Amino acid sequence: MLANVCTGAIKGIEGFAVSVEVDIAPGMPTLAVVGLPDAEVRESKERVVAAVRNSGFDFPTKRITVNLSPAELRKSGTQFDLPIALGILAASEQLSPEAAAQLKDLLVLGELALDGSLRPCAGVLPMLISFKDQRKTAVIPPQNVLEGQVSGAEFITPHTLKELADYLEGKTEESAVKIAYIPQKEEEVLPELDFSEVKGQALAKRALEIAAAGGHNVLMIGLPGTGKSMLAKRFPGILPPLTQEESLEITKIYSICNLMGKSKLLTRRPFRDPHHTISDVALIGGGSSPRPGEVSLAHNGVLFLDEFAEFSRSSLEVLREPLENGRVTISRAKETVSYPARFTLVAAMNPCPCGHLGDPLHPCSCSPMQVNRYKSRISGPLLDRIDLTVNLNPVKYTDWTKTSEGETSAAIRERVLKAREVQRKRFAGTPTTANAFMTPKQIKEFCKLPAGADDILEAAMRKFGLSARSLDKILKTARTIADLEQKADIETKHLVEVMQYRPLDRKGVADI
Repeated sequence: MLANVCTGAIKGIEGFAVSVEVDIAPGMPTLAVVGLPDAEVRESKERVVAAVRNSGFDFPTKRITVNLSPAELRKSGTQFDLPIALGILAASEQLSPEAAAQLKDLLVLGELALDGSLRPCAGVLPMLISFKDQRKTAVIPPQNVLEGQVSGAEFITPHTLKELADYLEGKTEESAVKIAYIPQKEEEVLPELDFSEVKGQALAKRALEIAAAGGHNVLMIGLPGTGKSMLAKRFPGILPPLTQEESLEITKIYSICNLMGKSKLLTRRPFRDPHHTISDVALIGGGSSPRPGEVSLAHNGVLFLDEFAEFSRSSLEVLREPLENGRVTISRAKETVSYPARFTLVAAMNPCPCGHLGDPLHPCSCSPMQVNRYKSRISGPLLDRIDLTVNLNPVKYTDWTKTSEGETSAAIRERVLKAREVQRKRFAGTPTTANAFMTPKQIKEFCKLPAGADDILEAAMRKFGLSARSLDKILKTARTIADLEQKADIETKHLVEVMQYRPLDRKGVADI
């Protein structure tokens, strides 16, 4: 007999339909799964056999073939356990015809434990959203209930395979397989980190304010103890809140990675700070069954790379695509997947391996060759994608002993929000969300230069060797500074201020 159960799988951050076809025929007792299953799906055979038996059913001693259609798309994940088990019960006529007939109206997702209980699986939210218009009732594990509520889909949450079978047979009330509405919980509130706690470093604070207002990338260079990490960790506190669309997109990514926690929707901008020993795959995403990496987990948030020059050259070079396009494309032999990766890069580094190059009190112990090798890990094309570069000087004793507090994060954030509101109105009806992401056409429309500015940029390009990308970034950043000042047009002073944040254009990599 043949049975068919609808389930889903993930490609990128979107779900797609998978039909689980189960055929039971006379022959040598085997269970074969075909249709490009990966290792997780192939291992489901052992879980399904044990779960069916331990739930009080008989496992057929016949030739069982499970086909996952469409067969040309690779399938990964543990959500296939439950639909395969249901298909076997229906095909072996252990479900009544009336119960089996209901399977066509269900979207079944869930991993099975050996005792037949349901366990959570990754990617439930994007799969439910993709199937929302098909008006199917979803079957999901109780642990995934928050994702079900966010999706807006109809769903039930049985605890075991036996409980689901009894529900289909009409032996269990619907209330027994439904969980009451759970209100949204606030994400864990971390101790508030404030910019006022950082002594001095007015130039770096200004650069981070500009970065927050326009979505620009920042590189901070300074001696150890100058406050680079302190500033970076306080940066999320001045960012604007997430929109509903941004929040849902981030939540889908975290659902795929099984990092949802106890919140329905992620309402705080992500802040990811991977260690400098991270591998290329962990940073950018990928693997035999592609999964999002740190750059995608930082989507719509902040990717903080401390000890920037200590990352491997290959790890840094893979950042080029997401910094330029806001997406990561991962190609494998039989599939290509794409993940969103529109983040603000905040990087920090010492001027040399020992950290004391340029320190008047602690002589640098590095040879010129060591310094050049250290800095050469950061290529010119990567530096070209960084909008703001700022050098942090050692904090003066007078700044450290000041009793008056510096400007608070709340005050800075207020200006950032006003600048973002200007940009929201400017880019209404377009995919652009901030100045840093303007298209060439938008740059031409919104970044008109004041009188005499053409000569300044032409001289700078000729003298400092600015690339066309550098000029675009200068214009975008100047537009952000004008927005912070609530100015309708870019002024010459805005361009002059931007120039001081591009020292790498003026000096070159070897003279950081």
